[in-house]
Amino acid sequence: MSIDIFGFRALWSPYFLVSLILVIVSYVLLVSKFRRKFINNEPVGIKQQALFITAIVLLYVVKGSPLDLLGHIMFSAHMTQMAFLYLVVPPLLIMGIPEWLWRYILHVPLIKGMFNVFTKPLFALITFNALFSFYHIPLVFDFVKTDMLLHAGYTILLFISAIFMWFPLVNQLPERASLSGVKKIAYVFGSGILMTPACALIIFATDPLFSTYSDASAWLVAMELCVPASALSGLTLSGPEMFNGLPIMDDQQLGGVLMKIIQEIVLGVTLGYIFFAWYRKENGSNDEIDPIPPHLQPVK
Repeated sequence: MSIDIFGFRALWSPYFLVSLILVIVSYVLLVSKFRRKFINNEPVGIKQQALFITAIVLLYVVKGSPLDLLGHIMFSAHMTQMAFLYLVVPPLLIMGIPEWLWRYILHVPLIKGMFNVFTKPLFALITFNALFSFYHIPLVFDFVKTDMLLHAGYTILLFISAIFMWFPLVNQLPERASLSGVKKIAYVFGSGILMTPACALIIFATDPLFSTYSDASAWLVAMELCVPASALSGLTLSGPEMFNGLPIMDDQQLGGVLMKIIQEIVLGVTLGYIFFAWYRKENGSNDEIDPIPPHLQPVK
């Protein structure tokens, strides 16, 4: 059965789309027309603007497009959402915000205090992965997925913790450079290791773990998070198998595999970015031609 039966609002989240368009317009105006009046006159390059806009577009694809609806039907779609929302969008967002705007944001006392504490590398790494692993404990997962406020709150909390986790790796502020090249590489490997247990639990489970994807009544409650009650009330639904061609266990294992594969790809790209940036920094002086010593200069 097609997911079109849930209606335009559930499929495309128009209010969320309008909100994100306003964010993009505000950002472009801030870094172009109003940057001199507001804070700084440093220009923001097209590449950096593209990073920010790409992050916002991906945010809509993950949380506003039909993928969000599929994430409540197929566990594999849900894990794909998680991978992009917490591993791809945050670093793009951080790199898309110019340094002068970050300094202004971090000048706010409350935000400055939070970043001072929660972006400490080891603390940030452990906090995000602990929250991620805790969320995928079946009892916790099913409880969160059936309460709208709790689900929204936990999603925001995970996203903020992902910002904190990525900040030590990709921020460009010299005064916030808490990790050197070697430490950044160790940080990336640590991230990959810490997420492995949660993915392994899902991949190697012998039974369905989450009732919101295997039990019809729990699934219907979870669907209310993204489908208006008026749309659900007129439908006769027996469970997610009406829309998912994969058996429950195959879908569950595929979700764990996809999460791990996407993480490894993102971390691999990050390692390459860190390595080459570190190499350029360490060997930048070698590109300059040494001046001729005075005693060897030709006599005029």
